[in-house]
Amino acid sequence: MELLRKVLEPHLAEVLAAAGLDNLPWQKMLTIARESAQGDLALPCFPFAKILKQSPVQVANDLCEAVQLRKSQDNDFDEALLSVEAINGYLNFMTNPAWIAKQILSQYDENSGKAANKGHRVLIEHTSANPNGPFHVGRARNAILGDTLVRLHRLHGHEVQAEYYVDDMGKQVGILAWALKNLDAEKVSEVLASAGRQDDLGPWQGKQDHERVRWYQAANIVKENNPQVDEEVGEMVRLSEEGDQEVLQSFNDAYQPVLDGMLDTLAELGIEYDAFTKESKFVVDGSVGLIMEQLEASELHGTADNGAHYLELESKGIKGKSTKFFFRRGDGSSLYATRDVAYHQWKWQQCDRLINILGEDHKLQSRQVGIALEEVGQRVPEVVFYAFIKLPDGKMSTRRGNVVFMDDLLVEARAHALLAVKELRADELSQEKMEEIAEAVASSAVRFNIIHVAPEKGFTFRWEDALSFEGDSAPFLMYSHTRACAIRRKVVREGHDVEALIEEAKSQEVWNQVGDSKSANELLRLLGRHLDALENAVENHRPHLFASHLLALASAFNGFYRDHPVIFEGKVNLLNLLLSETSRRHLASGCQGLGVIPIEEM
Repeated sequence: MELLRKVLEPHLAEVLAAAGLDNLPWQKMLTIARESAQGDLALPCFPFAKILKQSPVQVANDLCEAVQLRKSQDNDFDEALLSVEAINGYLNFMTNPAWIAKQILSQYDENSGKAANKGHRVLIEHTSANPNGPFHVGRARNAILGDTLVRLHRLHGHEVQAEYYVDDMGKQVGILAWALKNLDAEKVSEVLASAGRQDDLGPWQGKQDHERVRWYQAANIVKENNPQVDEEVGEMVRLSEEGDQEVLQSFNDAYQPVLDGMLDTLAELGIEYDAFTKESKFVVDGSVGLIMEQLEASELHGTADNGAHYLELESKGIKGKSTKFFFRRGDGSSLYATRDVAYHQWKWQQCDRLINILGEDHKLQSRQVGIALEEVGQRVPEVVFYAFIKLPDGKMSTRRGNVVFMDDLLVEARAHALLAVKELRADELSQEKMEEIAEAVASSAVRFNIIHVAPEKGFTFRWEDALSFEGDSAPFLMYSHTRACAIRRKVVREGHDVEALIEEAKSQEVWNQVGDSKSANELLRLLGRHLDALENAVENHRPHLFASHLLALASAFNGFYRDHPVIFEGKVNLLNLLLSETSRRHLASGCQGLGVIPIEEM
């Protein structure tokens, strides 16, 4: 807990210096306690034991006595620190709940739960899926993870640009363009039927990402038995890589309706972008040509027998068959990776911090591009790799048609959510209101199903898991927020001005009334850790940790309001109101950071 750390560190520094232990990096050793019941911060004493030639238990006991002495001599320190205990070789520090209450509740305003603006410009590139068909659940993990990091960075006070890199000249777009030029609707249906593919668009008739993926799939089937198709597509791709405007325009005409359909789907999940950058931009503007010249001047540069140019990366730790990073073909054209280097050079001009979201299959390529960037004098970006989502019978593939489309999942989720809402509120809410709630619950639940898993962990997609609204879920977070909103509405219905009461509570410094209530103190401790949890998730690219924190905060709030009514016998308890409203704001901003919609009624 950073609130306590700022008060504790100066005193702890003097205690350790007096013991001759100030030459170790103890600030890094001081971390969040493993057991919440034992404290908020803990300092392991095992490294100190080696220096003092004493047992860690003895060192912890001696340091504990020294800290307790300082606590008794300093009123501000005594006010902040409830207790310090030596437990099994650790120093455990527990914050005073009344002091936390003062720090948190006295700062209540519209920015509660949000960090101050830090002025850092962050560019996060995510999704960047080839525009050749609808989003399936596997593809969507990139988009949901990326958008959540965008939201959390903004909540953390960063200025963020969400970037989509459009592959407008690669082979997959080339296949789609070839198909639209050479196949008619009858031929597409015939090819798909011959391969045993289901060819029923159902409710997605007219949605271009669903329509055109059929052409893409049919073309892949045709070219498996016709080498000439591969040659024709290869020639189109080659021309695009040379900046041929006619071919690039045909590619654009092929993929743009698909991309628009994909973006409509992502919008259903609350995912938006600030910029779309085309791969061809860096061929047309000459950036790629300049990059190739710079790479040719590198000490790692080599030339293959066919005239292709590469960087030899073995000295950089790349092993096996991938030591050569090719950046120019023998005919002088560039490769995707070359254009990626140029793109990264451009991205660094837009930001102070650069983050890429990539599937785990891009680890080698990302490392190669990083080395190439260093060779042209650029920094290497931060990369968040994620593991893939699988179906029970294997990996998802748009080409093979073995997918669960996100559009279908959202329809199922809305139907499931609407049924749940009707069972509980059919007598109280209009059909329109129930559908509005169901839509918010559905998109939130789908996002949370993906985001609550650590990025590096893969999982198998199952409908029952994705549509479950039980346990640790988005609906649980949403319900907790709506409960806080309901409490506020009740106060208003009783004829009170909530904001006026909040100001009265602050002027009376009601935080001094915090007693030894277990549920209230647990809620206060979690509120005190809120920005720490946010920073940890942002700086370590692990949004699932913030999701876990928010679930704990929601659970603590539920325990608090059961024990501490805001209105009792017509009278408003100012402390409880202030704590409830503070929780409401933290839950609302936290939900927004995860892409969970903080509706006010469920």
